[in-house]
Amino acid sequence: MVQVRALKPIHHDGRVDNLLWLRQLQTHTQLQNEQRLLKACELTQSLCQPEFVMARTVDQGLDSYVTGLEMAEILATLKVDEDTLVAAILYRSVRENKLSLAQVKKQFGIRITNLIQGVLQMAAISSLQHPTRDNILGQADSQLTNIRKMLVSLVDDVRLALIKLAERTCAIRAVKHTNRKRRYLVSREVFDVYAPLAHRLGIGSIKWELEDLSFRYLQPNAYKQIAHLLDERRLDRQIYIDAILHQMLTELEKFFIKAQVMGRVKHIYSIWRKMQRKNIDFSQVYDVR
Repeated sequence: MVQVRALKPIHHDGRVDNLLWLRQLQTHTQLQNEQRLLKACELTQSLCQPEFVMARTVDQGLDSYVTGLEMAEILATLKVDEDTLVAAILYRSVRENKLSLAQVKKQFGIRITNLIQGVLQMAAISSLQHPTRDNILGQADSQLTNIRKMLVSLVDDVRLALIKLAERTCAIRAVKHTNRKRRYLVSREVFDVYAPLAHRLGIGSIKWELEDLSFRYLQPNAYKQIAHLLDERRLDRQIYIDAILHQMLTELEKFFIKAQVMGRVKHIYSIWRKMQRKNIDFSQVYDVR
C-alpha cells in the first residue's frame, strides 16, 4: 500500500537528527548494534552537500543520504537484519560514487560490501530494459521476461532484492518532482521489472505501491478517473477494513473460535486491470474493499 512518509526528526539547524531517527526506527524492528547504524548514517550525511541534508529538502529530489534513511525505514517494516539496514543506508552513496566499496569494506566489513555489490549488479541488469518501449500495461514481453529471470537467478540472497525494491520504491515516490521524461522512464522500469519482482517474492505491500505510483504516471487520466470514482482516501478505506477485521475477530472470540481474519484495500491499478480484463465499468467492480 502507498505509505505516508513520517517527518524526519531534525536539529535546530534543520539537519536530520540521526540518533532520534534511529529511535523511531526501533518502533519497527529490534536493533542490536545501534552504533553501527549511526555510523552509516553519519558517514552518508557527511558525503552530501549541506543543502541536501536538510529535512525540509527531502521531497526535492533523490538525495543519497535521505534516500538511505527512507530505504531503511521501508526495510525495517519487513523485519530484515541489521546488515541489510546498514547496506541500505550506504547503497545510494556507493552507486553515486560518493563512497567506494573499498571504503565500505574497511569500515563495515565484507558482509555489507557483498550486499551492496549484489544490489549494484541487479541495477546493471535492469538497465538492459529498452527505455523507449511503449507497450500496453500488463502486456507480455519476452525481453522483460528474460530480465526478470536474470534478476531472480542473480538473487541467491533475498536481501539483495529487498534492498533494490526499497530503493526503487523511494525512486518512484520522489519522481513527481522530476521532469516528464524522467517520470516516464522510472515508472516504466518500476512497473515492468520491480513490481513483478515484488509479486514473485510475495511482498504485497511493496508491489501494490509500485503498481499504483507507476500507473499514476503511465496512465494519468485513467488513474485520476478511478481515484475520483473511489471518492475516498485510501487511508479511510484502510480504516474501514481494519474496523471490520476487529469486529469479526471480536465476534469469533465470543464463541472461543481462534482464527486469522485478513483484508486489504484494493489498489487503483488492480481495479483498472479488472475493468480492462472483464470489459466492465467501475460500478460493476464489487470488491473495491
